[in-house]
Amino acid sequence: MVRASGLRGYRALMHALGADAAMMLERYRISAELLDDDDALLPLRSAALLLEASAAATHCADFGLRLAQIQDISVLGPVAIAMQNAPTVAGAVDIASRYLFVHSPGMALSVHPRSALAAEAVEVRFELTVQGLASLRQTFDVCLGDVHQMIALLAGPHYDLRAVTLPHTPIAPLSTYARFYGAPVHAAQPHGGLHIARSTFEAGLQDVNAALRQLAEDYLALHFSDPGQTVSARVRQALRRTLGTPENSRAGVAQLLGLHPRTLQRRLAAEHCSFEALREDVRRETALRYLCETRIPLSQLAGLLGLSEQSALTRSCRRWFGTTPSALRRRAAASPSVPLQP
Repeated sequence: MVRASGLRGYRALMHALGADAAMMLERYRISAELLDDDDALLPLRSAALLLEASAAATHCADFGLRLAQIQDISVLGPVAIAMQNAPTVAGAVDIASRYLFVHSPGMALSVHPRSALAAEAVEVRFELTVQGLASLRQTFDVCLGDVHQMIALLAGPHYDLRAVTLPHTPIAPLSTYARFYGAPVHAAQPHGGLHIARSTFEAGLQDVNAALRQLAEDYLALHFSDPGQTVSARVRQALRRTLGTPENSRAGVAQLLGLHPRTLQRRLAAEHCSFEALREDVRRETALRYLCETRIPLSQLAGLLGLSEQSALTRSCRRWFGTTPSALRRRAAASPSVPLQP
């Protein structure tokens, strides 16, 4: 699910583009009345389908970026209150990473202390998971665009964005993204995120109220339970982050989680799943996204998935989707803005 605030500004944007928002909302079974209640919950899958289809219907390739431009930090509700009263930008991002599940369990934010693209920079990585959807360009764009604008608001004149990575190949020109972010943008990357100067990350926030932050965090801790606390959810997250690396094994993931491999296996079994099934699922989701949203070579994709060679990717795709990687990519290219399901 996702809070209805995530679609704030949707009707206004559709009106500005000369399109019928009500018709699109009805098509994806989203009640228009719910959009007036920020705390209402909508199926994340329906919201993602709505955004992708709206971009196609309006011929607006940068629909997600335009929607992000008319949103602000308040879309996160109580999480925003805690963030705005953190002592530093790093503290605010930490709060977002711990409580973003309140906005939607399908979204995750993490901080990586060293950027691979910029010196003296950290990577604030955003991840989006929507089961069964291949195309998430617009949904990802509005989410990462929101994160960018939130950090820019909090950091003020200290904001120094060095680079942006996208996990897809945009339909809109990269120059459109560069204007929005004010920084170089790299498409079809293993992860999407913002590469921010360490000085920005460590900058202090102005006019913060520590008591108000504590009240907001207490409220969040009391009323919301993190779905990521299950072992299977933690394993899935670790698998996404280590895909294509030696750590993407049962032993490697167990070490990351501070567990013995046998303990990990027992806990997964208690949740009626297995490590192998979770890794297969993560590989399938990742393959579908890269085949439908990027043009990276198939040999490179095989390596990114941790497969031994391109032929292994072909065999896996036949098993997952009933067709070859090339055929799946051609189907997606024929309708680049239309969500393609496995």
